[in-house]
Amino acid sequence: MDPQQRLLIEVAYEALESAGLPLQNVAGSRTGVYVGVFTHDYYEMLRKDAENMPTFTVHGTASTAMAGRLSWLWDLRGPSFALDTACSSGLVALHLAVQGLRAGESDAALVGGTNLLISPDMFKVASSASFLAPDGRSKAFNESADGYGRGEGIGVLALKRVEDAVRDGDPIRAVIRGTACNQDGRTPGMTLPSSEAQAALIRDAYRGAGVKMEDTGYVEGTHLPVFFRSDSSPKTNLS
Repeated sequence: MDPQQRLLIEVAYEALESAGLPLQNVAGSRTGVYVGVFTHDYYEMLRKDAENMPTFTVHGTASTAMAGRLSWLWDLRGPSFALDTACSSGLVALHLAVQGLRAGESDAALVGGTNLLISPDMFKVASSASFLAPDGRSKAFNESADGYGRGEGIGVLALKRVEDAVRDGDPIRAVIRGTACNQDGRTPGMTLPSSEAQAALIRDAYRGAGVKMEDTGYVEGTHLPVFFRSDSSPKTNLS
């Protein structure tokens, strides 16, 4: 089994524990699972000896199993899938989970993102394409930026609609007021970003959240912008 699956189970359990949701309460529920996953180091390592690949390689390494194993293990019956949008996979998974909750496809959701640096192969590929900084460090918003440094980790969030969380007496750590998703379209190169598309995405997120830009008290710079209001009192949407 890909170590990402094992660690994802552990972290997802901790997310449910933190949310005060016992496994016996979520079993059989319309809980969705959305997992962003990009690289497949463990599978690539096994594939180098194809004649001796383990019997359970398919569901031990497949991207779909990142989400499917959680749904199977805990009898979760909402939408369940893994998705790959490269570096934005985890946040796009969050966006889709939010949409699913609003549409009534699920009553709760586990949203995760996973990346483990197991094999040197991806480093070789990314280096040959000049994606990685020679010193292995990211220098966001700095004129000395010459690539980025890869990182690893696994994160999972437990989501509910605010009214449901309040009704059930769940702890509410934060409220998601709005999300947005788009693509850069045709840029000078397929891997090159578009400042116009990023600006449009920000406007869409604010419009969907019903928040004015001047009300923003804090901005965190990630692969996709995450915005927080200075007034944190929940109004609508999701916890």
